[in-house]
Amino acid sequence: MPKGYWIVRVSVRDEARYPEYLAAARPSFEKFGARFIVRGGPFESKEGEARDRNVVIEFADLATANACYDSPEYQAAKRIRQKYSDADFIIIEGPA
Repeated sequence: MPKGYWIVRVSVRDEARYPEYLAAARPSFEKFGARFIVRGGPFESKEGEARDRNVVIEFADLATANACYDSPEYQAAKRIRQKYSDADFIIIEGPA
């Protein structure tokens, strides 16, 4: 069965407060079995506009990836993230 992935590019506006989002999001990640494939790290932007951080999170399948995003736990965390950062965010199906 194909996996589901979050691909998120983030520019943090308030580094001091951004950990509030990470703490708020953790329960939803644990509940839905999120596995971080990429979490920051050095990168080279070859085309387009880059953001400060790049994150790839794997889920069991696309339905689980969407359920995590739509969950009350993540929606509360998202409101915090949006206060302190700007993001490009997609959910996509990928290889098993």
